[in-house]
Amino acid sequence: MDQIEISIIYIEDDKSVQFAYRQSMELAGYKVIATDNAEEGLKRLKLHPASIILTDVRLPGMSGIELMRKVQQIDSQIPVILITGHGDVEMAVGAIKEGAYNFIEKPCNTQRLMELLDGAIGQRRLVLEHKQLKLEEKTKSGPVMIGHSKPMQRIREMILNIADTNVDVLIEGETGTGKEVVANMIHAWSGRRKGHFVPLNCAAFPDTLFESEMFGHEAGTFTGATRKRIGKIEHAHQGTLFLDEIESMPLDIQAKFLRVLQERSVERLGENKIIPVDCRVVAATKEDLLEMSKRKEFRSDLYYRLNVVTINIPPLRERREDIPELFYHFAFQATQHYQRPMPELKPELIVWLQSQSWPGNVRELKHVTERYVLGLLTPDFEEYALSEDNRMSLTETLDSFEKRLIEEALERNGGHVSSTAEQLLLPRKTLYDKLNRHAIKPDIYRTGAQSSSD
Repeated sequence: MDQIEISIIYIEDDKSVQFAYRQSMELAGYKVIATDNAEEGLKRLKLHPASIILTDVRLPGMSGIELMRKVQQIDSQIPVILITGHGDVEMAVGAIKEGAYNFIEKPCNTQRLMELLDGAIGQRRLVLEHKQLKLEEKTKSGPVMIGHSKPMQRIREMILNIADTNVDVLIEGETGTGKEVVANMIHAWSGRRKGHFVPLNCAAFPDTLFESEMFGHEAGTFTGATRKRIGKIEHAHQGTLFLDEIESMPLDIQAKFLRVLQERSVERLGENKIIPVDCRVVAATKEDLLEMSKRKEFRSDLYYRLNVVTINIPPLRERREDIPELFYHFAFQATQHYQRPMPELKPELIVWLQSQSWPGNVRELKHVTERYVLGLLTPDFEEYALSEDNRMSLTETLDSFEKRLIEEALERNGGHVSSTAEQLLLPRKTLYDKLNRHAIKPDIYRTGAQSSSD
């Protein structure tokens, strides 16, 4: 794992002081992002979360102490170093009790400042590397969410933070953005992974059957109920109940389901016995439930009960940088499913893909990718002519995906080149050419005794 680069977000409203200390820090090799007010500092932190904060206490608008408290709400593990005047020492000591990393008095002793910065940066790097290791470990053992845009990185980190809690989760996003993938990740990364993941599309059942599907029923409860049925809620005991399109849940069922959430128990239809249920609820919606509740189309008490943690998945048009990686991932899946070789992926194709609006989001992109692998999609690339620099940049992007694909296949096949070539539907000579071009050494993936000529 490469060492994570940590930035210093430095906040000082005196321009001459800011210039002097920024220059000292940069000459010492630190990456510094300087601003003159706390509000702008918070914006910079959201753009550069791998950072520590160095801030004057006395600032126009929000003070350094108030900034520290805001930072703690974002991430309590971000070190905040306060720069104080002589009269602010008592205040700074109180701030350390609240969670500040440390403080230094003006005029700052340069050696002391560098020591504080080194300690804070080291602490921040350890925290982020630990999170990264946990994320890599989880990713190897569960569902994969493709994409490395900043929104998707934030979603992964959020899932990592909440997965091992029992908190219920509401996932918001347009159709096709991957809400069920996120729900699956929450389950797979949690302590409930050995229990059932029970999906239920609330729009898929008529009202007359929905209650039975959710709560279960006893034999003879209604015409056609010839035997007892365990409902989805009960089936999710010690696991995760995923309610997709929860906005479609009938209002009368919402009232009963709210009671299940509050009491963590269920009654089958036709029986008075109360059955304790230990399940986590993950609900997904493509609608604005708050607006629906204002129109009396969704119960506001259920909305607020579900809305403890909300994950918003942005549409594909707002994270176009993820499109090449998604396309390559789906193309590989399609080659395996349809037993077709990987077609040539031209840089112009990526430009064309990124120019589309994708109203169906990731699901639509997956279907387009399948048509491309089957030779049924032939866009006119003439209007997507590229400069040489852009062509080289996109070629490098595609090469990096190809390299990762080959490395993952080698790992799955224990470094066995023949099996890897067979899985990737490539002639062995072609795969060897690609191994040489990408400087990939199959030996490092070997898990057993293989012949060197493999």
